[in-house]
Amino acid sequence: MTLPHAFDTDDSLERPKVLLVDDDEVNLMLTAVALRERGFEITEAGSGERALALLTDWTPDIIVLDAMMPGLDGFDTCRELRTFAGFENMPVLMLTGLDDDASITRAYQAGATDFFVKSPQWSLLAGRLRYLLRSSRTRQELERSKTKLARAQDLARMGSFDWRRPSGGSPGGLVLAPEGLRVFGFMPQEKVSLRRLLRMVPAPERRGMARVLHEVLTYASVLAIDVPVTLLDGRQRIVHVEAEPEFNEHGHSVGYTGIVQDVTDRRVAEDRIRHLANFDALTGLPNRRQLIWRTERALDHARRLGHQAALLLIDLDRFKVINDTLGHASGDELLVEVARRLRGCVRHSDQVMEGALESVGSRSHRTLEAVGRLGGDEFVALLPEVTDDSDAERVSQRILDAMREPIFVGGQECFVTASVGIAIYPRDGLSVADMMRNSDVAMYSAKSAGRNSSAVYSPQLAGRGREKLELESALHKAIERNELVLHYQPKIDVRSARMVGAEALMRWQRGNTLVPPGDFIPLAEETGLIVPLSEWALREAARQAKAWSVSFGFCDSIAVNLPNRLFERSDLVEHIHQSVSTYGVPHRSIQLEITETGLMKDLQNVIPSLHRLNEIGVEISIDDFGTGYSSLAYLTTLPISELKIDRSFVRELGITPQSSAVVTAIIALARSLGLRVVAEGVENLRQMEVLHRLGCGVMQGFLFSRPIPPDDIEKWLQQTVLPRKAPWIAQAAGDRALDGQRSAGLRT
Repeated sequence: MTLPHAFDTDDSLERPKVLLVDDDEVNLMLTAVALRERGFEITEAGSGERALALLTDWTPDIIVLDAMMPGLDGFDTCRELRTFAGFENMPVLMLTGLDDDASITRAYQAGATDFFVKSPQWSLLAGRLRYLLRSSRTRQELERSKTKLARAQDLARMGSFDWRRPSGGSPGGLVLAPEGLRVFGFMPQEKVSLRRLLRMVPAPERRGMARVLHEVLTYASVLAIDVPVTLLDGRQRIVHVEAEPEFNEHGHSVGYTGIVQDVTDRRVAEDRIRHLANFDALTGLPNRRQLIWRTERALDHARRLGHQAALLLIDLDRFKVINDTLGHASGDELLVEVARRLRGCVRHSDQVMEGALESVGSRSHRTLEAVGRLGGDEFVALLPEVTDDSDAERVSQRILDAMREPIFVGGQECFVTASVGIAIYPRDGLSVADMMRNSDVAMYSAKSAGRNSSAVYSPQLAGRGREKLELESALHKAIERNELVLHYQPKIDVRSARMVGAEALMRWQRGNTLVPPGDFIPLAEETGLIVPLSEWALREAARQAKAWSVSFGFCDSIAVNLPNRLFERSDLVEHIHQSVSTYGVPHRSIQLEITETGLMKDLQNVIPSLHRLNEIGVEISIDDFGTGYSSLAYLTTLPISELKIDRSFVRELGITPQSSAVVTAIIALARSLGLRVVAEGVENLRQMEVLHRLGCGVMQGFLFSRPIPPDDIEKWLQQTVLPRKAPWIAQAAGDRALDGQRSAGLRT
């Protein structure tokens, strides 16, 4: 049986055992469900104390600790478990909502293997766990190799020898102890000359070995060297030779004494470690460290010899889709095939000997040419010498052509394209950092142009920064010119088929174009313009609440999304009071929405404002609930009125049982805390029916209405809701009738 989200082709079929520690039951459940879906066996613990108790008689493969917990927090738990026998090297991943350097340093000081900033991106968390498990296995294998090597050295054939110069009628020569003879595969009493041993050295190295011996004998110096030899049975071994000169009473060298030892295993291990340090374990290509070293050497040579060099940044266009659809094992298989094709596009060289470059000659830098894996689905091609842009463009075209053929992974034919960014030394940068940055700019330009193409860096591409400044200036003027508008998406109580509120969503009417918030809100947050934008939104929502009250008796609330930085402002309560007072509407006409992630990021700074807002009657709604890492303890004490189930859970309702389980848990949590619950992103009748059956009656989404201008809200009510013509109204009525029949049957 094949597990979902298989790890790697060389992994065992056993599901990795994970101890998941979190004091928050909701977070614990959500994380556990997500990781089980991705092939992990999860054991849950609600506290650090409980985790330590479990570890006394059970050993997981990896431990995931929440940093912030009451009692024994994640840091102390990690520090304590490191004292347990057998847990010194257990991989521990620390989950934290804090991303400052101090918290990261504290995690490592406590003994954590790695940290992960809390986020709803379960695939990233699962990927990090897989990486730690692979790293742990690699470390264990290396530790086992090291232990075997130490044991082998204790039992290794190591023997002494003496070599004497001919003198005074004495022929001199070499005398090997029996143990030394065994190192070279000879019988214990066999006579062996130095000439015979030299003939065991492979021909390419024999002359160099003879030259070393001649210099040692000439200067009576110490000898310490590893020598490759071919034994009588044909085996290739490496023998370490150490010898010190001996002198007579006149100070003249009379010979050498020393030892020989078979160090083949040690050299193989050293080569393996060197390879792991410089090459990607999955693809076998040079890794980031090796790429940087090669590029630095290439630029040094280009500077001295006066030629150009090129750096090509290669990014796969659809890798994430394939990785998420077919699983990470198939994704790894695809990366291996891509690496093989890229290697064939350049004069790839695996040499990593840092001291060997200059010995190759004046064109030694050409051996640096290679393709390497920068990380993830990003690769780099280094061309240490090019004549002009056309040389690099020809290589990039070979790369694009190589990607055109289908790749078979997971038993399925896939097509993967690439975007290539090209930077030329010295025109586009004088350092590795400059070349990397500018090739990245060019690569994103190729993606913006439609992907499956290449682009050469130019200062015009860097002009995107200027465009950003221009957009910021235009956004400043948008406030002054009244170009901002609010569109409204109704909240629907499907039981009564009526609107029970609306969410205000900001748009920018820039000329004839209606700019969606995703295109300018991030810039507003980055530049601080989000503050005047939000203040305008509050005033406009209050004005609209008054207009609807007069027009059709609207008496519910309009929800306005606010960033967490506004909740830190001491004048927020006064600003809301002025907004509602200006238009003569009650404070409850305005509802404030803050995302769960934003709430938890600056919780301590936000709490005072939440209480002050609650005191004047302004309700608080937690948006995107279930995607952040809010603590159950905080939810029970904060003045919150509403939870909004994130659309990512609603999307899979009726399709995956996990989504129903998560939604059921959120609804139960809201009921137990006395909170309203709203489902957002409802797009079809199936989702509405499942939500209704699970006990959630208030919803919003495209099934009912898209965000529309305020004047269209009244038309929508008159033409769709009041005549009860919409399909969802009939479906809701049928659900209510069915519920009534069930209730009657139960009473009977």
